[in-house]
Amino acid sequence: MSKSLVPRLRRLLAGLTSVIVAGFAGSVLASDHLDTPSVIADPRADIGDLYAWTSQDGRRLNLAMTIVGHTFSDRLNYVFHVDSGARMGRTTATISIVCRFAGDSAVSCRVGDVDAAIGDPGGQEGLSGRNGRFRAFAGLRDDPFFNNVRGTRAAYNTAAAALAAGAHRDAAGCPVFDPATSQAVFGQWRQTDGGPGTNFLAGWTPAALVVSVDLDVVARGGPLLAVWAATEGPRRQIDRAGRPLTGNALLGTIGSEEVSNALKEAYNAATPATAAKFIPEIETGLALYDGFDGACGNQLMARPDAAPSLRYRALATLLADDRLWVNSASTNCTRLFAVEMAAMPGHEALAADCGGRTPLYSAVNVYRSLLVNGRSDSVDDGVNRDDQHHSATAFPFLAPAVPTPTDTRNPDQP
Repeated sequence: MSKSLVPRLRRLLAGLTSVIVAGFAGSVLASDHLDTPSVIADPRADIGDLYAWTSQDGRRLNLAMTIVGHTFSDRLNYVFHVDSGARMGRTTATISIVCRFAGDSAVSCRVGDVDAAIGDPGGQEGLSGRNGRFRAFAGLRDDPFFNNVRGTRAAYNTAAAALAAGAHRDAAGCPVFDPATSQAVFGQWRQTDGGPGTNFLAGWTPAALVVSVDLDVVARGGPLLAVWAATEGPRRQIDRAGRPLTGNALLGTIGSEEVSNALKEAYNAATPATAAKFIPEIETGLALYDGFDGACGNQLMARPDAAPSLRYRALATLLADDRLWVNSASTNCTRLFAVEMAAMPGHEALAADCGGRTPLYSAVNVYRSLLVNGRSDSVDDGVNRDDQHHSATAFPFLAPAVPTPTDTRNPDQP
C-alpha cells in the first residue's frame, strides 16, 4: 500500500467509532484492502481484488489480481486456483497458476504441468509461455475498484446510531429499521459530504498480476470454473480472495478488533474446502445487511419462513466457499453472481452470462444490493464507474497507472 494511502485509511478507521461501523470498516475501503495484521505488515501479500472472465473470442480465461503493495515480494507465491466442473457448486478438476518474482522485471510463472514462462512480464503484450498456452503481465496499473468510502461510512454511521438508540432485532438477528432510518441510510450512501458521490480510491495504483490462459487448460472438469487467488509464504497461506467483500464485510461484523482480526486471519489461511467453519459468523453479518432496507428476509437466498437459525444458511454457505464462478461456455460477461443465480429458480435467463467479474463491473453495488434485498440495483453509492478506462478485451485490461500528486487529504474533514 502506498505511503500516502496508509495514513488516509488509518485516519478513516479512526473515525469509525461505533461497534457496527468498526466491523464494516473493511467493506468500506475496498473488496479486501487494509486487511489483517499479517497483510498490513507486508502489503505485498495483501490481495485487493480478483477478476476472472472469458475472452470475447471464447478461447481464454482472463485473470487479474491486484496487490495492495506497489511491488511483488520475492518470498511469496502469487497463485490463481481454477477449479472446473459441469455443475455450479461441484468441481472435479483443478489447476493452479503460480507466479514467483525475483524482481519487478523477473518472474517465473507455471500453469500446472502444461506451460511455463520466465522473464520480464512488464511489457504491454506480457510474457508468453514456452508452449504458447498463456501469457502474463505484472506491474503497476490503475485499480479498477471504485467505492464511495465517505458515503458508505455515513450510511453505516446512520445505521449504527439507530442500533445504539435501541432498534429492534428479530429472532434471526436482523435489525428492524423504520422507513425513515432506511431512507436516511440509502440517502447517505449516494452522496459524499452532502454532494455527489465520489470515488475515494481514484488514482490508486496497486501492483497487478494479469494472466490470460487457454480455456482447454483450465476447464478440464467442465465449463463452469470456480476461481480463487492466494498469496503463499514459505510456511503458510497468508491471504486469499474470491468474490468482492466477503472476508472483510461479513466476519467479526459486531465483534471487537481482536476477535475480528483472529477470524480474518483464520479465514485468509483457509481454503474453500475448509471454510465451512465460518458459516455461523457470516450468517451474523448477513443478518445486519438484510435489515438496511427495513424488510428482514428478502436478502438473496434468504428463507424468511424457515427457523431463524436457518434463514441465512444457504447464502452463508455459498459465501464461505468464496470462489468466483465463471461460465466459460459464454462470452457475454455482464453481471456479478450470474452463475450462482442462474442455478436458482426464476433466474434461468442468467445462464447465458459468463458471470465472474470483469474490470468494468460495478461489483460493490451489486454485491451490497443482493445482501440487502436480493436485487442487483437497490444499493447505489453514487459511483458507477472508475475514473480511468479499463478494458475487458485488450490485454492487460487494467488501465495504465497515472501518476498523481501525494494526497494529504484527511478523510475525516471536508
